[in-house]
Amino acid sequence: MIGLISAQAKSMQNLFKTYCIIGDPIDHSLSPALHNAAFKSVGLNCAYIAFRVPKCELEVSLGSLRATNISGFNVTIPHKVGIIPYIDELDPSAKKANAVNTVHCIEGTFKGYNTDVQGFIEPLHKRRVSFNGMKILLIGSGGAARAIIAALSNEKGISHIIIANRTKKKADEIITMASNLGLSANFTRMEYLGEHALKSDLIINSTPSGMNDEQSIVDYEQISKDSIVYDIVYSPMVTNLIAQAKNAKATVIYGYEMLLAQGSKAFEIWTGITAPVEAMKKALFGPFGEPL
Repeated sequence: MIGLISAQAKSMQNLFKTYCIIGDPIDHSLSPALHNAAFKSVGLNCAYIAFRVPKCELEVSLGSLRATNISGFNVTIPHKVGIIPYIDELDPSAKKANAVNTVHCIEGTFKGYNTDVQGFIEPLHKRRVSFNGMKILLIGSGGAARAIIAALSNEKGISHIIIANRTKKKADEIITMASNLGLSANFTRMEYLGEHALKSDLIINSTPSGMNDEQSIVDYEQISKDSIVYDIVYSPMVTNLIAQAKNAKATVIYGYEMLLAQGSKAFEIWTGITAPVEAMKKALFGPFGEPL
């Protein structure tokens, strides 16, 4: 799309707009690089920045964003669920996931979306994965887990989902959500993770574990070579879990794949323009291309 700015882009070209991402921690976020590259590629006069917003400052920070007439923003840990009471309108994707990761601001009104739903499932669809009879291990029960359950509920044939979490109470909320969406799910404690991992066709890490190079809670000996391991952590790109999966010769799905897919959808919501995916990829990988 470089050099071929759409009519929509031209009409927006002289309107400076600001976008951002809020969360805590936020230093790891690749979203500013992703979206600033996209804006530049299509010739939009926009800027995207990152704001660290601790949990206790969410309400006042949202008030500030509204007052400054922010054009849109992304939401990451730990605010994807907590932000809902401050959103004026929810898109069906956000209602289904009961979590928000993208907000479009229109004349002072905050409309919440969940592009994680599409972002999560797209890499699986690209690999033409069959969900028929699939046994899934989902690690974590936060906002990302909600989007993942919402996405999986659209697939036919899933056999069962095991939710592994440190606290049963939060896992039970996800299990109830899954049941309401027609999925069979139950809880396991983290100490039994390896046992369930070995029997799973799809292992998903929806927690931040791995972001600080932590040792994987699943060892390669607990991963079948016939399984798929999907780590939504994208920084570092090769987490210890991904390394363990590669060692087990399993299929891997990187967190950056979800980041790119959900970011493209957010860009399109904000601008009405097809996302310049190649420019966004280049911002992530530079001249070296995608990791193998």
